Amino acid sequence: SSEDTNRNDESPQEDEGFMGMSPLLQAHHAMERMEEFVCKVWEGRWRVIPHDVLPDWLKDNDYLLHGHRPPMPSFRACFKSIFRIHTETGNIWTHLLGCVFFLCLGIFYMFRPNMSFVAPVQEKVVVGLFFLGAILCLSFSWLFHTVYCHSEGVSRLFSKLDYSGIALLIMGSFVPWLYYSFYCNPQPCFIYLIVICVLGIAAIIVSQWDMFATPQYRGVRAGK
Repeated sequence: SSEDTNRNDESPQEDEGFMGMSPLLQAHHAMERMEEFVCKVWEGRWRVIPHDVLPDWLKDNDYLLHGHRPPMPSFRACFKSIFRIHTETGNIWTHLLGCVFFLCLGIFYMFRPNMSFVAPVQEKVVVGLFFLGAILCLSFSWLFHTVYCHSEGVSRLFSKLDYSGIALLIMGSFVPWLYYSFYCNPQPCFIYLIVICVLGIAAIIVSQWDMFATPQYRGVRAGK
């Protein structure tokens, strides 16, 4: 047919145009096609894979032998994977639902009438710091477990955010406890807060070290 003839006429022209490009442009064009192909594959129907075929940067837990996501060079594919069953499904949803819960609870607490508090501004700030730490911790955590299979660089970045969020939660958790424990004696409360903040900041600094996220330091991260 005329349509087939036109298509046949066009394909040699496309091939000639491609061959007429410089080697650098040809390589760039081929790389773009390859990236599009890879993204389409990973956004499609991927399958979980065993631990032994994972790349080294995804081999974090030797005891989880099956059910791992493959590397996914697409954030869209990573976020779509939260609706599939794999080794991170539980981690993602427990932290995501916890984040939503503390966000709603924090909003409810902050908008309570001032008559419910003895010192409205101070108490809202003190407890608000706890809610802020909890929300940041859970947000960083569910994001890390969602996108850590994207690439090695993304995995390292969100791993650092994950551990920083844990330190922020610990710091924020101490604020209400110290405030009410030393309600009538603010001086020791202030001293304890300084110590907690120094230790928390030190933990955040250590968590930015790339080696800290490697499997051999798992015991250190767990506090063993």
